[in-house]
Amino acid sequence: MTIQLRMYTINRGSLHVFAREWKEKVLPLRIEHGFQIHGAWTIEETNQFAWLISYEGRESWETKESAYYSSVNRKTMEPNPARLISRSEQYYVDSIL
Repeated sequence: MTIQLRMYTINRGSLHVFAREWKEKVLPLRIEHGFQIHGAWTIEETNQFAWLISYEGRESWETKESAYYSSVNRKTMEPNPARLISRSEQYYVDSIL
């Protein structure tokens, strides 16, 4: 299983708007595309949003990501929560448990 930690720094004053839009738009679409979301958190002190996403299946992570981002629903997502991200970090993680 591939697991990725994603951390976004959100434009000042937009953290709650981003979290709401992500939950309403991104979350269901990710699940529809076969991803699992293990949790999502806001960090008020640093204006950050962090989440864990995984995929386990026959297709590669890259193929699933490409299908997600090229889907009509993702391309036409309005408002697009990504507009509120000022910095994005993504790391593949390995469980030690």
